[in-house]
Amino acid sequence: MDKLQISKQEPYDFYSYSRGIRLKLFMDILFFIVIAYLGYKFIQVLIKMKQKVILPTTNEERAAIRKIPGKIIDFPTYSKQKVAIIIYSFMLLFVIAIFVFGILSHNFGWSFYLLFFLPLSYSYNLLNLFAIVEGGLLSGSRFIPWNKIKSFHFVPIDINHKYYGYTKEVNGGYELKVKAKLFSTSCIITSAEMKEKLSNVLTEHAKVNEEESGVQEPR
Repeated sequence: MDKLQISKQEPYDFYSYSRGIRLKLFMDILFFIVIAYLGYKFIQVLIKMKQKVILPTTNEERAAIRKIPGKIIDFPTYSKQKVAIIIYSFMLLFVIAIFVFGILSHNFGWSFYLLFFLPLSYSYNLLNLFAIVEGGLLSGSRFIPWNKIKSFHFVPIDINHKYYGYTKEVNGGYELKVKAKLFSTSCIITSAEMKEKLSNVLTEHAKVNEEESGVQEPR
């Protein structure tokens, strides 16, 4: 009787084990794709930072653009972005090392890798960067070429906006939202002059549909 019960349990145990292996393999592949993508986008940003900068080119223009409400962006140069570049590089190397160790040791379950998606999801704005270069748009750790930009619009920062109240410079400004084919990005504009400059440059280079771009009225 005991032998019969054990034989009945074996197919179930084998199925559970096989399902766990497939799930872990799926997570390994997914994690590898995410790391490879982030590494590729980061290297692309470093390469594109060598291109000629269209905006911002002066301290006045830089002061009117922010990725974070309380902090002015830095110029898109290696010297100004050095600390962020080092931190981002070490973060990627650390995650890759842990990933490789987990693959080789077989000690980590698939749920372990989920812990790394949280810091990676917040690493986008680690580089305090927003600039327009010859080839496209640099925003955080991403580069968006002109042909990938679908539309853009400005959202007035009024009392109902999420950024309202951070600083007096931000209040009354605009949030620029740029929609690309795979994702969107945004920044804060604190002057009408910079808003006009960005609008002209984006319209000219991105060749977006005018009906899809412009100023979006607050709801």
